[in-house]
Amino acid sequence: MSYAKGLAPVAVLVVVTFLLVSCSIRSTADGGPSSQDVARGLNARGPITYAQGKDDNNVVRPLVEKWNSAHPAEKVTFKEQSGAPEQLHDDLVAKFQTKKASFDVVSIDVTWTAELAANGWLQPLTGSALVDTLAMVPATVRASTYKNVLYAAPVSTDAGILYYRKDLVPNPPKTWDEMMGMCSIAKANNIGCYAGQFAKYEGLTANVAEAISSAGGTILGPDGKPTLSSAAAERGLQNLVTAYANGNIPKEATTYQEEQGRTAFEDGQLLFLRNWPYMYNLARFDDSSKVKDTFGIAAMPGPSGPGASSLGGHSAAISVYSGHKATAADFLRFLTSDGQQRAFATEGYLTPVLSALYDDPVLVAQLPYLTVLKSSMNNANALPTTPFYPAVSKAVQDNAFAAITGVKPVKTALFDMTRAIDSARAP
Repeated sequence: MSYAKGLAPVAVLVVVTFLLVSCSIRSTADGGPSSQDVARGLNARGPITYAQGKDDNNVVRPLVEKWNSAHPAEKVTFKEQSGAPEQLHDDLVAKFQTKKASFDVVSIDVTWTAELAANGWLQPLTGSALVDTLAMVPATVRASTYKNVLYAAPVSTDAGILYYRKDLVPNPPKTWDEMMGMCSIAKANNIGCYAGQFAKYEGLTANVAEAISSAGGTILGPDGKPTLSSAAAERGLQNLVTAYANGNIPKEATTYQEEQGRTAFEDGQLLFLRNWPYMYNLARFDDSSKVKDTFGIAAMPGPSGPGASSLGGHSAAISVYSGHKATAADFLRFLTSDGQQRAFATEGYLTPVLSALYDDPVLVAQLPYLTVLKSSMNNANALPTTPFYPAVSKAVQDNAFAAITGVKPVKTALFDMTRAIDSARAP
């Protein structure tokens, strides 16, 4: 069994944000933390706690040991949390609601930033708590920003990429129509053509957001209101609906989450698969992989070139109730430093947030997918940024799944999606 096998649980945690969690949380009236909370412990130093989900790849403990060795008076205590994203989210919210310093720094999914910031639970990374983001992939910074204020430091990121059978398709498709035209090759070889994460869960939101963005549309506008009535949004969803109806997306793909799609591709049952970078080493080194020498990777295809990938990943945020924010801010800078980002990439196979690392010859030699991922990152969009993300995601999942499977026409699905989002946003 290859060493890459242990990556799967962490990768799923990184990319499968949270599922159908409680939608009852509402933002505070002022949309941010109180000035009193922000000032608390701002210049204070001392021991801090760091909360994160399961450290399955054992990357957190070594970094904590490294930090503690260099900062004996400001030691970090690692508080390992649940590995289930929805449980982790709910546990963090419950702790924040006590308004106590249960932890100083916390790892959060990129889709949680707006919700936690709007409720006043995250320290703005401004002034003495500023984290330099100039060297970071711009999309990761946007995903960590709420109302033009940075509330979290990007630590690891992700974007969808296209896996393909290079023994059957020597040159990967550059556009969606070109990929659909290649589905005759799949049929001639008695395999499925294209799949992604099309089960009714969080992964479907990422895939639908990708399809809509690649067609030039959006789910939400800058004001947080739905923008699904556009012709571009309709084109994006229609692409998936048509591909499912004509068999280019196989029927079983509506049951696929990340691992089901990966297994089908590694078994040689798919020509194309949209998945996250975590799959690369698994497909190469899994003993059971039938395609380890016959697959390639490419940017997701769009209407006329690379499409817009959905951004996944995690950031590190400071609790507004922390009593040692100066130390906490330094720890965030440590997590985003060049040395630590390299360690995350090489030891934990986490995708780095520093732009320069995607062109680093040493890293690229070890992680060849970085070259392709660079193109995907340049076209990546954060999933809808809203304090009501759980409700927005559910609206997308329910209605997109109904459209793809033929239960609703595309226009009706988008209308119902809009109505559900508006309802979630209502006071």
